[in-house]
Amino acid sequence: MKSITIKGSERESVGKAATRAARNAGMVPCVLYGGDQPVHFTAEEKGFKSLVYTPNVHTVVIDLNGKTYNAILQDIQFHPVNDKILHIDFYQLSDEKEITMEVPVKVIGNSKGVMAGGVLRLNQRKLKVRALPANLPDFVEADITNLEMGNKLYVTEVPTDNFKLLHPDNTVVAQVRISRAAMKAAQEAAKAAKEATKKKK
Repeated sequence: MKSITIKGSERESVGKAATRAARNAGMVPCVLYGGDQPVHFTAEEKGFKSLVYTPNVHTVVIDLNGKTYNAILQDIQFHPVNDKILHIDFYQLSDEKEITMEVPVKVIGNSKGVMAGGVLRLNQRKLKVRALPANLPDFVEADITNLEMGNKLYVTEVPTDNFKLLHPDNTVVAQVRISRAAMKAAQEAAKAAKEATKKKK
């Protein structure tokens, strides 16, 4: 999985006044959990754009004046009115410890059902995976090539490489639904066949 570096500075004071002052200065108060002690720090809000405002997921290298930590974003709080970032929680990664993340689904292939007039519906835009940090995928591939009209692709049919998918076996990842136009055409074809049968009699 690709990584993004966030540069910040450790916070000596974590009170409300210090937190307010940090936000007024365009900084985001953050906490890194998962180590021996929580690490409080601040970083510039603009530094989080490529981490927060994207459909992709990344691990994070937190650089606090040269001291680095590998982490993932665990929780984020936004202002209810202006959507500015108020606070972010990170979780420190360990090379030997599996973690759980939601990863985007990437559709590959050309569905036979779609080419025949069906409509592709992506039921799961993200899937929850569990893996060691080194094995976390950037995305999960959903191959829709063999989906005929009316078919479904279940999570059990999605290939996993060094990671687990944490979903029930009956979870539908994608499906090809019959479009209104295709349904109308099928109805008209059935009606025409019925009329042709009547004429023969």
